Amino acid sequence: MSRSPLSQRLHDVLSGSGPKEAIRFKGRWHTWQDLHDDWRAVESLLDAAGVPKDAALAFVSRTRVQHAAVIIGAFASGRMLSMIYAIQSPSLIAKEIAALGAAAVIADSEDWTAEAVDAARAAGSAGIAIGNPPAGQGPRVYAVSGLEKAGPGPHRPAGERHDVEVLSSGTTGAPKRIRLPVQAFLHSVTSVNLGEDSKDNEVSVLYNPFGNIGGLMGLSAGAYTAARMVLLEKFNVHEYVDAVREFKLKTVAASPPVIRHILEARIPREALASVEYAYGGSGPLEPETIDRFEETYGIPVLWGYGATEFAGTVVTWTPALRREFGKGKRGSIGRALVGTKVRVVNPDTGEEAPRNQMGNLEAQVDVLGPHWIRSTDLATMDDDGFVFLHGRGDAAIIRGGFKILPERVANVLRLHPAVLDAAVIGIPDPILGQVPVAAVEKRPGLPPPTPDELEKLIRDHLPSHHVPKRFAILDELPRTASMKVQLGELRKRFE
Repeated sequence: MSRSPLSQRLHDVLSGSGPKEAIRFKGRWHTWQDLHDDWRAVESLLDAAGVPKDAALAFVSRTRVQHAAVIIGAFASGRMLSMIYAIQSPSLIAKEIAALGAAAVIADSEDWTAEAVDAARAAGSAGIAIGNPPAGQGPRVYAVSGLEKAGPGPHRPAGERHDVEVLSSGTTGAPKRIRLPVQAFLHSVTSVNLGEDSKDNEVSVLYNPFGNIGGLMGLSAGAYTAARMVLLEKFNVHEYVDAVREFKLKTVAASPPVIRHILEARIPREALASVEYAYGGSGPLEPETIDRFEETYGIPVLWGYGATEFAGTVVTWTPALRREFGKGKRGSIGRALVGTKVRVVNPDTGEEAPRNQMGNLEAQVDVLGPHWIRSTDLATMDDDGFVFLHGRGDAAIIRGGFKILPERVANVLRLHPAVLDAAVIGIPDPILGQVPVAAVEKRPGLPPPTPDELEKLIRDHLPSHHVPKRFAILDELPRTASMKVQLGELRKRFE
């Protein structure tokens, strides 16, 4: 299989950068040679197991340095990966291994439980472990005992394209696998650079799980530019800020929880003194929080929007747009990024909607082809081409004929001084069809809000049909590995 331009570039970086520092993980720098050697060890075991080059590989991914080596190596060599989140129970991991039926499974040594081994054996999958063996001694990459050879299958084919199956965030239920060509991650280089030619940072900080689009975007962009990367296995606000301060980063990537964590931790302004812009877009961020962050730190926030189906960001603010428009488009997520086109369409007819009229957002991404991809997100576009999001159409709550957009209610709840974050969902009602319910994450150090206070707040800002029927006051909202709120878990709690 011939290499795509992105794969060729990653191959050149991985095989030709030698002793240069690549990834710092838990205080130690790993070189490109280390990553190259780890991937070559994986490839040797795949060959020894009789796994064809065109066979799909299942990968139980963790945010660790050897896992980064597997991803970069697979992208560089044309091996297809189908991702499995490690942050779930052993029985669920085993269930996914069985369902995928891959010729080989690659997983961290700690994820090779008896259940995982049994599932791989039943599927005829070879097993490769990364990380030291259980005794703590031996090679960093090794064949799992009893799974040294691939069975007869049938195994899942990779197909003609060089692809990767990326996991959705799993906010509303079980994560879904979305198949993307690896070449699509060339779009992530543009996304991370905010549509500009190059990025000023010599170092990037990665904290998103490698199984989803955010983690793969950050890793691919860093590897493509042969940048040094600081890898956090799990987001920690103080480790994140320490890396920003140590390397004097000029731009930082952030998700809504990251922005809120920085504000709540009262990180001193001087710790972020080098930062010229903060950018993000993995979820909606209310204008009030953006204003508070910008006033506290003097750092412009360039928010955007993307999705796994779009291979990353499609709409964003850029430094050039911020210089031209300032805060004149408050609440907007920006304009279409270089290499993309966006439009708002009528959800019933599919025809492009007039300016400032709400509909579903669609995007056309050059690296994915000429077709338009429709999202379930509701948006409007103004006369200057700026996009404004209004929530997810498939999450809209119909209460006795009245439509409620959950994010609109959640944004009001976040105005309460004792509320750190909020989520709103609809649950069945025998009379009205659906009613909204809300869960709020209380702000540490303050008395928790009362349901009466929250109800009054909503009545002061929205029509009465938006008032949730019930409130849950939580220490922490349940979150996915990428720090998005798990709406499915909230639904179980309320129902």
